[in-house]
Amino acid sequence: MKPSTDNAPALPADTSGNPPSGDLTHFDAAGQAHMVDVGAKDETHRIAVAAGTIRMKPATLALITSGTAKKGDVLGIARIAAIMAAKRTSDLIPLCHPLALTKVTVDLTIAAPDAIEIEALAKLVGRTGVEMEALTAVTVAALTVYDMCKAADRGMRIEAVRLVEKTGGKSGTYKAD
Repeated sequence: MKPSTDNAPALPADTSGNPPSGDLTHFDAAGQAHMVDVGAKDETHRIAVAAGTIRMKPATLALITSGTAKKGDVLGIARIAAIMAAKRTSDLIPLCHPLALTKVTVDLTIAAPDAIEIEALAKLVGRTGVEMEALTAVTVAALTVYDMCKAADRGMRIEAVRLVEKTGGKSGTYKAD
């Protein structure tokens, strides 16, 4: 039985300022969400880099850097959580394809006096990009830092999660300004 399209939401107008790139790929002609068929696309080497920041009280950052946070090695656990999340992105984000990632790296850098900068890289040879995997890794790393340190600082802020760069595929290379 085909789902009804009587109450399908109107697709939003593009107000991003980006050049037109055609229809949104995750909606069919009737406006229904669907998983994109990538079967006919060429396999290419694809890389995505995402970044973000978690801000906190300087005292919270001191707990992390001194290794005295009650829950243990905050940065090490956040790195592992981020890698695991990248591998499970298709379980978390509807319509994402399950991917055979060939590499995921996550770097957490202290940005004294009050922040940790997070950068994730995801790689594969495949038919679809790895942007969502890199973005998921950054977000879960920041959420893990928050979870491990919330007893000391509930005011932490996750900021500026973004795609920094992507290569491969039909659309080529993208680099953020």
